[in-house]
Amino acid sequence: MHLTLITLGALFLVGLVADELGRRTRLPRVTLLVLLGVLIGPVGLNFLPAVTEGWYDFVASIALTMVAFLLGEALSREQIKTHGREIIRISIIVVLVTVALVFGGLVLLGVAPVLALLLAGIATATDPAATEEVIRQTRAEGHFSGVLKGIVAIDDAWGLITFSIILAFANFLTGNGVQTSILHGLFEIAGAVAVGIAVGVPAAALTGRLRPGEPQQAEALVVVFLCAGFARWIEVSYLLAGITAGTIVANFARHHKSTFREIEFLEWPFMLVFFLLSGAMLHTDHWASYGVLIGAYLVLRTGARLVGGWLGARLAGSTKTVRIWIGAALLPQAGVAVGMALVAGSQFPALQETILNMAIITTVLFEILGPIATRLAIVKNESAQDPDAL
Repeated sequence: MHLTLITLGALFLVGLVADELGRRTRLPRVTLLVLLGVLIGPVGLNFLPAVTEGWYDFVASIALTMVAFLLGEALSREQIKTHGREIIRISIIVVLVTVALVFGGLVLLGVAPVLALLLAGIATATDPAATEEVIRQTRAEGHFSGVLKGIVAIDDAWGLITFSIILAFANFLTGNGVQTSILHGLFEIAGAVAVGIAVGVPAAALTGRLRPGEPQQAEALVVVFLCAGFARWIEVSYLLAGITAGTIVANFARHHKSTFREIEFLEWPFMLVFFLLSGAMLHTDHWASYGVLIGAYLVLRTGARLVGGWLGARLAGSTKTVRIWIGAALLPQAGVAVGMALVAGSQFPALQETILNMAIITTVLFEILGPIATRLAIVKNESAQDPDAL
């Protein structure tokens, strides 16, 4: 027990250091936390005790469900009315271009089609937690940040749908059970939405009634823990479940103005530990054997985000700065990619080690570099006096 308490205290202290460094250097706190996680993890000083090995799944479930729930507010009627066409068109085009460019590029480099297809599906995953944290740190409230919030709220839903289709097609190529893959994908999506509805509908009806005014912290914790718990129990996406619940509360709650602002006060401690442990997950044992593949994936996914963002924003009629920068803002890649890799690895045991190592390594690298690009994109857009100016 004492070791757990001391470790948590040390992790929060590291978070304070990252917060201060972020203020002094203007680097995103997410990047700093992941880097500090690498430093204290096995690759660096190896300070983390064995007791932390089982923390990641629990912390990730709670932290990401909180983020997903808050992002559900970006899909309120008001937001959809204002940014709906941009959000939907950009998010769909980015996912499709990511799959096409990553798959095509890897195949041209000689990667086996099935492996290339699975990695392309994993590349669609984004990191709503890192994006939301950068938006909060920059205090951005303009058009660009509104569109960005909406995209990351719905992006993983498109990614999960696309990944399910890719998984079925990959099984077809290898002669495995296509029907099983399709049913698994449908269950993943439908189950997550069902959990979100089951938690969100009562929450929308009851929050703010127990005490006049805004919801209490206890109410917020009930929604988050139930949403994450039920999603993990039936093995569906807690991100999609959280977004569904948040969207329902944002659109149908009538007893308060804000969608569980109390969650924002509880979110940061979980996020801090989550990003530190994400960095600590990095292992360099297999870098030599995967070096070329890692480099190709990084370049192809980055290029796909830039091209997809530009094309989607152009088709949506977005301003010039949004077209140029929206793809860069979508570079962070989170634990959803690792979850996808675990599912793909279970269905393709021969590729399991490669897929999982690739997902972990590239996720950490994108967690370091992605928030920097997101911050730059937000600053460029929010500070532009003329929306069509560079």
